Amino acid sequence: MTTAAPASTTAVANELVSLCRAGRNLDAIGKLYSPKIVSLEPVGNEAMPAEMTGIDAIRQKNEWWLANYEVNSAEVNGPFVGGDQFAVQYLLDTTFKPSGQRSVMTEMALYTVKDGKIVREQFFYHTPEAET
Repeated sequence: MTTAAPASTTAVANELVSLCRAGRNLDAIGKLYSPKIVSLEPVGNEAMPAEMTGIDAIRQKNEWWLANYEVNSAEVNGPFVGGDQFAVQYLLDTTFKPSGQRSVMTEMALYTVKDGKIVREQFFYHTPEAET
């Protein structure tokens, strides 16, 4: 019996973008992420560190985000593939549910694929209102 070859970086990238455009981010994590995924954010705190490891931690981070933010609109651009990595641009208009504060941000994410799974994600933010 032969086993299927791991999905290519392009295939993983296209599927991630498709699932994110459909608002199915948690499905993407379950299907496309390595159990040992490493996630890097530009900032962190005790409750939500900038670096997190493991699919359960990443799933919990995403569940927290979905519970605390209402997405007014989202645009997912890409993927932009090169070698074993790909980038995706997210344009988000959100409302932070606890405060009602609305904000617009651009986020770039760089993903690394190994053996058909995303093993690393790193996020970069641009928040225009924070530049004053």
